[in-house]
Amino acid sequence: MAVVQFMVSLDLSVVNVGLPQIAAGLGFGEVGLTWVIHAYALTFGGLLLLGGKAADRYGRKRVLLLGLGLFGLASLAGGFAQEPGHLVAARAAQGVGAAALAPAALALLAATFPAGRARVRAFGVWSAMNAAGGALGVLIGGVLTEYAGWRWVMFVNVPMAAGALALAWRGVAAGPPPSRGGRPDVLGAVLATAGMGLLVFGVVRTDQYAWTSPVTLATLAGAAVLLAAFVQVERTTTREPLVRLGLFANRSVSGANAYNLLVGAAMAAAFYFMSLYLQRVLAIGPAPAGLMFLPFALAVVAGSVLAVKLGYRLPPRTLLVAGGLLTATGFAWFGLISPDGGFVTDVLGPSVIAGTGFGLCLGPVVSTATAGVASHETGTASGLLNSSRQIGASLGLAALGTAAHNRTGGTVTPETLNDGYAFGLTLSAALLVAAALVALTVLRRTDPPA
Repeated sequence: MAVVQFMVSLDLSVVNVGLPQIAAGLGFGEVGLTWVIHAYALTFGGLLLLGGKAADRYGRKRVLLLGLGLFGLASLAGGFAQEPGHLVAARAAQGVGAAALAPAALALLAATFPAGRARVRAFGVWSAMNAAGGALGVLIGGVLTEYAGWRWVMFVNVPMAAGALALAWRGVAAGPPPSRGGRPDVLGAVLATAGMGLLVFGVVRTDQYAWTSPVTLATLAGAAVLLAAFVQVERTTTREPLVRLGLFANRSVSGANAYNLLVGAAMAAAFYFMSLYLQRVLAIGPAPAGLMFLPFALAVVAGSVLAVKLGYRLPPRTLLVAGGLLTATGFAWFGLISPDGGFVTDVLGPSVIAGTGFGLCLGPVVSTATAGVASHETGTASGLLNSSRQIGASLGLAALGTAAHNRTGGTVTPETLNDGYAFGLTLSAALLVAAALVALTVLRRTDPPA
């Protein structure tokens, strides 16, 4: 399960450093380039609930294996892309595969370690691999882009998916017989994905159409209608709903997902801005730029290990508040970047602080989101948590990327780019402060595990 999560998390960030080369190689525009990330995050986030429900109904191991196979094939197709549409479609297919395998993997983990010190340790290992995948993805992407070409940021997933498939086939128990409720609500999944896609599309296009323009207002209104229809379908469907709305009455579930949404928005935007800042403002090559993310990766792993130690003594809410505020401090420091910045002052210092804070909150948010959930709904709860992160990532990147683009203005120089990226990073810090406030006000203070 740790290998699976490393691969899924890696794919969220491995393309970041290669974005300038991908744009040059396939002819992406400045704003259209973000769809290399959006296509993956949207299908991943939009279909996670359906993936979680499918894991509960058809068997977690079966859905896990299916998702791994699709993920590997989509990665292979993306590496051979010849035009922007090909790559965006491959990234979307990767998201579909990830939406199947991620909740199945997390549900298997939650079911195997239901409580106690073993659960804290298991989720600590899982969160460390999750963090390492996201952070090391930038380093791996930089090295592959510079020395093997940008196509290898897609090809690298193929052997990982094959290895994970072999490990899961041999090492994962089949588990109890799957639940045989009603058929999953496919219409709800379509409405949720279409609504979120239209919402992100409307936000991304605000660089061409103002927020108050008829085009933007109509797009956002259409997204609201689709999402409202999704809620109505979930309330009235005769099929098995994607998510039982009563699940949100559990404050642990609702609080953890709101927290995760804000953290996902901040992290995706920050990785995007820092990758472009290093290459477009400081003129650093892909491989050295990726190497500069290594301190962040190591700090995240260290924070995850520290969260395991503290998890035996402190309530999860305390770790979530502390981790959110610490990460916000690092991002606020990132917001002070300058066109003539240096590694120690503009990258190393804030990376250590932000990485440690991010690692502190990863394990507790996952454990909190599945606490008190019935065993037959663990797949759904796991899918919901993953979905909130991916939807947050897509919305955060769309909104903050547009804000940074507007701050940059029509004249593109290292100075104006720096202003835009600094503004986006400062907004990321604000989102993390909001996440800490959610944890403080929504989640209950509970004792640490026995």
